[in-house]
Formats: sequence, structure tokens, C-alpha cells
Amino acid sequence: MIDFDFWSPTYIAFGKGKESRTGELVRRFGGRRVLLHYGGGSAVRSGLVGRVGASLAAAGIGYVELGGVKPNPRSSLIEEGVRLAMSEGVDFLLAIGGGSVIDSAKAIAIGAANGGEWRKFYVGREVKVRPAIPAALPVGVVLTIAAAGSEASTNSVVNLEPENLKRAAGGDILRPKFAVMNPELTMSLPPFQTACGLADMFAHLCERYFTPTADVALSDNLCEAVMRTVVEEGAKVMANPSDYQARANVMWAGTLAHNDVCGAGRVQDWASHGIEHELSALYDCAHGAGLAVVMPAWMAYVRETDVSRFARFARNVFGVGIGDSDDAASLAGIAAFRGWLKSLGLPLTFEELGAKGEDIPLLVKTLNLNGNTLGGFKPLVESDVEAIYRLCLRR
Repeated sequence: MIDFDFWSPTYIAFGKGKESRTGELVRRFGGRRVLLHYGGGSAVRSGLVGRVGASLAAAGIGYVELGGVKPNPRSSLIEEGVRLAMSEGVDFLLAIGGGSVIDSAKAIAIGAANGGEWRKFYVGREVKVRPAIPAALPVGVVLTIAAAGSEASTNSVVNLEPENLKRAAGGDILRPKFAVMNPELTMSLPPFQTACGLADMFAHLCERYFTPTADVALSDNLCEAVMRTVVEEGAKVMANPSDYQARANVMWAGTLAHNDVCGAGRVQDWASHGIEHELSALYDCAHGAGLAVVMPAWMAYVRETDVSRFARFARNVFGVGIGDSDDAASLAGIAAFRGWLKSLGLPLTFEELGAKGEDIPLLVKTLNLNGNTLGGFKPLVESDVEAIYRLCLRR
């Protein structure tokens, strides 16, 4: 295990009806004038925005609204949000939604606290160290999608226009002050969106699990336990979307997968996310669907870097390869992972995702490694990334 600092201050209000506490929580964490940020019309039609607004009003908190966040959140709406927050004297961002809404709110929080400047903090693989964010307004979350883990993470990923580049900012300053997590709010999600969420949180665990760091037994075991939970409880959710207990386990798993409790003290990878971000930027596909295509291809490409790690993954997560050689078990584990993604109804190839093989050179170019490598498990150069994209052309 390597030395680390860990600070995770997000207050979690978990359970049925917890959105009624939103106003109380905003006030507790210093908010007096809120920008209420959300996605499409479903949050309004379901009455959730109204209930949250009533909770704010009951706590004596004024607010303005900005809806319209799309998956792979766009910089144009972020710019609008920054202008609105500054002109209205907003001192708190409240995101109602999933990862895209939360990440958009985090970007607005940066811009509103830095005189309108936020874009320069969003960078890609062309830099080795992200620029430090000097200030950000506090952010709170009412979570409606179990997936990205942004409700308790240090990260924000957005789509920069007009370049159409998916880029990230990060730092402890971006961890939300609180997250309201009512599993009932996820029950109306379409099956495909639920499946994408399961793939996303599983990928967050894989990015931490596949590491060159030795002697990390505790976080290895944590990763495996949360991965098994995602697989087992995810199957229950897909079979019965109204299963509250399964929804609750999945929702909590998404948070634990990305608040970094499973990644402390170990080198992390993040190559698959970097590779996928170019897909969702170019094709506007769901992030989880893109990961379902990229992750198995990445596994197949890097497997020989540490066959024993993949064998452990096979045996301890999917229960396959027991009694087999490590080599056979490692292959069985990747096959089991593919089978699980297929059972969720997710794409496994470029064709199924809607991506095109002829765009691979463009995808590699826009990743913009700029001489840097990608990933901590097996550092990748551009030719490696191209090879992984080409593995995505077939099952």
C-alpha cells in the first residue's frame, strides 16, 4: 500500500422520502440563495422539482431554476448557468439528477466562484496534473440515477463546445456537501439507463482494482465485494425495477464505487474511461454503454500484464475458473464479464454502439496523449489505444 490522503466530507441522507430534507440540508451547509439545476422534463413531471422547491421554501431559501442538462453535459448550458448564478447572487448549487446534472452543477459552481472562469480547469490526457481549482460554490445533490458516483466524488466531466471534447476537472473542493439518496427515485428509469448505470459503477471499481500496487488486501476485498453486489443486486433490479432493497444496494454501491474508499493507497488505472470519453464525445452515446464496449477490449489487451490479477477477478467476482490455471481462469473471467454486460442488454461492439471503425484515427487523435501515457495498470501509448479500439470492432 502507498501513502495517501483521504477526505470525504459528503453528508449522505439515504432512504425513502429523504428529499423532503433538502431545504434543511442546504441551510445546514450555508446556502441561502440556490441555483436548482436539473435535466429533462421528467424531474418536473414527476413532481420532484416541485417537492424540492417546497422544501427550500419551507427553509426560507430562495432559488432560481435551470433545467435542460443533457447526457454528456454541454458547456453552452454551463455558461448560461454561470451567468445566471452570478447575476442572481447564488451561493449554492443544487443538482437534481444523475452524473451529468451533478457534473454540470460542479462546473457552474467553479465558474460562479472564479469570476466566470471554469473551462481552463477542464483538461484531458494532454496534461499529467490537473490544474488546482482555487474556489467553488458548495454543491448539494438529490440523486435520481445510480451510476456515476458524482454525488460524493471529486470529479466532473463535461463536453466542451464547439470542439466537442469530453474533459475533466477534479479536486476535493468539488465533493458535494450532501447527497439525498432515495432509491425510490430510481425506480422509473428505463431498463437501458439502469443497465448503463450498472456498467458505469462496475467500471469505476475496475479502474481501481486493476493496479500494480502490492499489499492492498483490504481495498482488493472491498472492490470485489462491491463488484459482486453490483452484479447480484443489479440482476434483481433488472428483473423487478420496483425492488426497493435491490435499488438501495445498487444506489449505495454506486457511491462506494467512486468516492475513492475502494481506491485509497493504490495506483489506479483510468485508461478505459479515457478511451471511452472520446466515444461519448463523438457519438453522444451513453457513457455506460461506451464502457461496456471498451472495458472488455481493454481487459483482453492488458491481461498478460498480470494474469494472476485477472484470475483473482474471475474467481472472486464471477465465481469462474476455480480449479483452473490462472491463464484459463483469466480468460474465463473476461468472458463472464462480457456475458454479464450482454445480459444487461448493453452493446459489446462498435457496430452495436453506433461507432465506426473508420473513425478510430480521429478518436486516437482527439484523446491527445501529447507524448504522455494512459493508465496506471499498463501504461498505454497511442498505438496501444488504437489496438484497443480495433478490438472493439468484434466480440
